[in-house]
Amino acid sequence: MDKYNILFLPHNIEVTVMKGENLIRAAMDAGVHINASCGGEGVCGKCRVIIEDGNVEGGITEKLDKKDIEKGYRQACLSDVLSDLVVRIPIESEVDAGVLNLQKTPRKTARIWEMNFEELKDKGLFMPPVEKKYLELPEPTSQDNLPDVTRLISFLKAKHDEHRLVVQLSVIRKISDILRQGDFKVTATLARPVQSGRKTHIIHVQPGDTTNRNYAIAVDIGTTTVYAQLVDLISGDALAQFGDYNGQISYGEDIISRIIYAGKPGGLDKLHEVVIATINKLIKKMVKKARIDPDEISTITMAGNTTMTQLMLKVNPKYIRLSPYVAASTLYPPIKAIDLDLTLGDHVTALVYPAISSYVGGDIVAGVMGSGMYRTEELTLFMDIGTNAEIVIGNKDWLACASCSAGPAFEGGGVKFGMRAAKGAIEDFSMDPVSFEPMNITIGNVRPKGICGSGLIIIAATMFEMGVIDNRGKFNRDLNTSRIRETEGIYEYVLAWKHETRIDRDITLTEPDLDNLIRAKGAIYSGCMTLLEEVGLKIQDIDRIYLAGGFGSFVDLEKAMVIGLLPEIDPDRIRFVGNGSLMGAKMSCLTNRIRKDVVEVTKRMTNFELSETPSFMDNYVAALFLPHTDMDQFPKLKARLERRRALQ
Repeated sequence: MDKYNILFLPHNIEVTVMKGENLIRAAMDAGVHINASCGGEGVCGKCRVIIEDGNVEGGITEKLDKKDIEKGYRQACLSDVLSDLVVRIPIESEVDAGVLNLQKTPRKTARIWEMNFEELKDKGLFMPPVEKKYLELPEPTSQDNLPDVTRLISFLKAKHDEHRLVVQLSVIRKISDILRQGDFKVTATLARPVQSGRKTHIIHVQPGDTTNRNYAIAVDIGTTTVYAQLVDLISGDALAQFGDYNGQISYGEDIISRIIYAGKPGGLDKLHEVVIATINKLIKKMVKKARIDPDEISTITMAGNTTMTQLMLKVNPKYIRLSPYVAASTLYPPIKAIDLDLTLGDHVTALVYPAISSYVGGDIVAGVMGSGMYRTEELTLFMDIGTNAEIVIGNKDWLACASCSAGPAFEGGGVKFGMRAAKGAIEDFSMDPVSFEPMNITIGNVRPKGICGSGLIIIAATMFEMGVIDNRGKFNRDLNTSRIRETEGIYEYVLAWKHETRIDRDITLTEPDLDNLIRAKGAIYSGCMTLLEEVGLKIQDIDRIYLAGGFGSFVDLEKAMVIGLLPEIDPDRIRFVGNGSLMGAKMSCLTNRIRKDVVEVTKRMTNFELSETPSFMDNYVAALFLPHTDMDQFPKLKARLERRRALQ
């Protein structure tokens, strides 16, 4: 795809973007501020720029008169890049360059990491747990009247060197008809044992040669959402992927409320029923999209936190929330998919990821396995950030983990105009360092209706570096701007005026919102620091950080460090693994090596209960500031702030 260079004047800042990129998003990536508060829908008309050279598509609106258009004026939020450009920002040209340069910090998101199929092959890891063998069996005669199952097993031993075979009852029930339907030309599906020396199970037979059609399903069972992939076990490709809200949210949005509901008469059955219905719905959509025969799905792998796993298995989670917080089990045997009410063939086995503890579940174990951190010598920090933050530290020799409750701020909870990442959510933000006017960018480039987690982080970090808020999250009331105001005794900043929004109300960020953000980021940072201390390490000892979770790919790493959510570390050391739970589930579909390793990994992973670790509360209290009480832990930010003060 074509790439183009954009030069922003008068600052002489250049950025490279893909063809068709929106101009205001390009400016945001370059660290160039353009006034814009309507989220990119073109309503406020403040993002006027001059195209001095090159071509854009769009950007001409009723807010520009004929003379403006002839001079090259366009609205940046409605302009798409069609060539190399020279763009002049007329308002910004009057801003003091010294202050402007302090405003700009690199906008860096984590590089996306995913092991591909060829890497699996190169590393000798491609060993699917189910494999198909095509057989052309001799037909029985009066002289050769072996039982059908014996004929099948004998041929597999003689022609494919398969030994220690056992046939499942579901195969015995249908083998006679299948052999004759296929004129004794059939495909047998074999389920490989995890441990060497164990028996291989013949789980399915089909007429004809279906060896080139062998599929698996990977599922992440999240508290809010469920995601699934249909995986081709021949090519390693994901043929389809869909997500949907977990049907359980109608019975409680968080884990604790669902545990309570499960304790009511019929509650456990209902929660099992609705999450299975969600998974079945996703399976149906994937099968339809990929146009495959559901009978050719051979296995399903599932990962979720400890509570979600127990609810899916119809296991009472009551004691997870009661001290001393004990799960019913952390290891689960292979389970027939039909026994879980999954709409899959009777030959399909469900493999469920094991957990570590009540609050470090199979979703985190799946992320550790999928990322490969357990196989490397690099000291690695794995973080899954959400309402609960799970942290794992270690390498191939040892692993330690912990969980801490961050609260719902990163998912929109506890924030006046907070919302999950959806169309209309403010996801990116910049601020004029002189006028303190905002530059809002929303998901979908429409009028704003709220603030998502990644946007909240960027807004808070920008305001802190600009001196709009102090290290306690309190607004500087001496600034010359009408956007900071007091409403019913609470100070707030107006991100978008009523006429610029989709909700017919001013969208604001309040001091209580910032308090909730500081508590959430403080819990995560202190959990990370406490775990490091418990294993005798410092953040400087970490070679690699893996970020997992819903918003990890969108978080500006520098901004996350500014507020003290992440420790200050070279952004190039950070990788985003996306949905770590789904990634690990997919890896288990593709390789028995993961299934073999996972039990050993869980055995050597030490779990720390932070609530019982004395230093956690000390670290937490110290982290209840932006970014921290100890600025020496953030030397780059400290230097930037000192330069700013020197210019003021």
